[in-house]
Amino acid sequence: MQAPVTLHVAPTPRAPALVLRPWCAEDAAALVGISGDPALRRWTSLSFEREDEGARWIRGQERDWAGGLRFGFAVLEVTGDGTSPLLVGGTVLKNLAPGRPSAEVGYWTAARARGRGVAPRALAALTTWAVDTFADDGLLWLEALHQVDNEASCRVAEKCGYAYDRTLPATPPDFPLDGHLHRRRAG
Repeated sequence: MQAPVTLHVAPTPRAPALVLRPWCAEDAAALVGISGDPALRRWTSLSFEREDEGARWIRGQERDWAGGLRFGFAVLEVTGDGTSPLLVGGTVLKNLAPGRPSAEVGYWTAARARGRGVAPRALAALTTWAVDTFADDGLLWLEALHQVDNEASCRVAEKCGYAYDRTLPATPPDFPLDGHLHRRRAG
């Protein structure tokens, strides 16, 4: 079992610090507000109308972490001016199993935070953590998968060293369009 961990990303001259931490019940209201974004609904499974739906999803994230099945992180901006951290995205390591040579990463950014480098900085932190934590368990590759029309996700993957590998056929309803598979060698 992997104990919960918090990752810290230093600020840049143009962007505040980020904190990546496991999802918690207090994130439900913000998650519901963020999930109304049409682009997010198009490219992810996040779609909550009510806070109890977000809370149920978060409980699932907590169970998956405890079971070692999926390691989902809320991505928060921390400004350092005394205001509460702001939920600006999410990132995840999934499909990980001892002896399995690859695992998948995922990431998304709230509409209000797009174009500010949140996703690449969060993915870079997740990638480093995944390699440092699971390389001894046989992890050789990390993979990112996105729909072919999600150009921003493609740029994030490439910026973080995930090279385009191939195009995979659609698998509706979960993946309605063809997708790009990007891969990065662990280590």
